[in-house]
Amino acid sequence: MRVLRVRDPFYRGQLAIAALFCSLGFQYATWAARIPAIKADLGLSAAEVGVLLMAAGVGAAVSFPLVAMLMRRFDSRRIAVLSAIGLALMLPALAAAPNFPVALAVMCFDGFLVGCLNVSMNAQGAALESRHERNAMARLHATFSGGSLLAALVASGMNAVTSTVAVHFAAAAVILFLLVAYASTGLLTEERAAEGGTDSQESEEKETQGVEGVEGEKKGKWALPSRMTLWMCCAMAFGTVTEGAMNDWSALYLKDVAKASAELAPLGIAVVSGMMVVARLFADGWRSRWGDGRIVVVGSAVGGVGLALALLSGGLVPALIGFACVGLGVAAVTPCVYVAAANQGSDTLTLVAAMGTTGLLAGPPLIGFIAHASSLAWGLGAVAASALVVSLCGTRIRWTSPAAAPGTAEEAVLTQG
Repeated sequence: MRVLRVRDPFYRGQLAIAALFCSLGFQYATWAARIPAIKADLGLSAAEVGVLLMAAGVGAAVSFPLVAMLMRRFDSRRIAVLSAIGLALMLPALAAAPNFPVALAVMCFDGFLVGCLNVSMNAQGAALESRHERNAMARLHATFSGGSLLAALVASGMNAVTSTVAVHFAAAAVILFLLVAYASTGLLTEERAAEGGTDSQESEEKETQGVEGVEGEKKGKWALPSRMTLWMCCAMAFGTVTEGAMNDWSALYLKDVAKASAELAPLGIAVVSGMMVVARLFADGWRSRWGDGRIVVVGSAVGGVGLALALLSGGLVPALIGFACVGLGVAAVTPCVYVAAANQGSDTLTLVAAMGTTGLLAGPPLIGFIAHASSLAWGLGAVAASALVVSLCGTRIRWTSPAAAPGTAEEAVLTQG
């Protein structure tokens, strides 16, 4: 008898985890879309807006030690639900902030909660792949981009109704609560195996993680990361810098450098986001066919070289082609690196995820500093270089197909909640 997709354990878990990814993209894009209104309401300068954006990155960066402890003590399902609820509450809190210091505190805590949700939802995604031996992570990350698109549409609609940020953020919080409620019905619960792995498994773990990392996991204490973990952190940080900076600076490049009209300038983010969503919808199939390592190395190289050539050529059409190369090339980087990190244990996943969140939130302001010191073309040149760094890091990571290593994600036995 054919099982309905909604009742199939794999698809049920995939839809529930996708709701978490969608909620994170929706929450991030919601407050980002209202930055001009927040700036006007609080009377902020351009420099203060930059500091406000950096506060979220700082909160994500400092979240690592506490998130690592929480991941060892609680299961990822509980952390995901609580952090998603907290992020929904951050929107009304930001709208109600009476001054700049309070807004800074809200954004810093927002970054911390983003770090918690980022780690826990990717742990859920990696565990889903491990349990069912089927690729799913790229499609899950596509829903993050879909959540950002949904937030943009909601922001546009709310602006047509009211210019009040508090009303917009209250409506967005309701949507987030609905997403969390749906996700909580199908997330995976984790029960750690009572006994350790075999001698051969332990030997393989020591080879990939380093003896210190394995002993640290057994003792429940964080240990110094292995060299491969550092390569993963580097790949994730530069990958998310590339992704975030392109979303934030592509339209301005088209307007100020490529001299595109006001009507055509938004095509920059549309091309990047559109190619990224499409690529992520197909990337799980590419992973099964060519392997995660080849997807990361070749894809990020295509993105970096394509963007560099576009910047050297100048003009609107080369820029759009280069932006499309970036969207296509880096789309599968973060899903693949998250899976590789999860296969090394919760501490590795937490550290890599913290680097990813920091790169996503802090990358765009850093590119802005480079553009201010030189030009926006040089700023996007740094983005192209970041993509090439990801390709280099990808050659140093030992990639394992999720289907070839069942049960490696957090050494857990998973059942549907």
